[in-house]
Amino acid sequence: MDIKTIVTSFGLIFLAELGDKTQFAALCLSADSKSRLAVFMGASLALVTSALLAVVLGAFLARCFPPYVVKTVAGILFIVMGIVMLITR
Repeated sequence: MDIKTIVTSFGLIFLAELGDKTQFAALCLSADSKSRLAVFMGASLALVTSALLAVVLGAFLARCFPPYVVKTVAGILFIVMGIVMLITR
């Protein structure tokens, strides 16, 4: 296992997820629930499942296309989503 990849993945995902809507959803659910452990378990399972799907899709795309194509398309999609968010705001 590559510790550098683990640390980089953790750092990037952790920073990207700080203060996003999933954290606020978990905060609201835990404030409304008597079982904070159940909220934690459900939220954790959802995030792990989401990450698993992203890794599986990424591995599939890496077999079908060269990495520069995947990175370029991902970059373009991020830019397009950002523009759409600015326009529809």
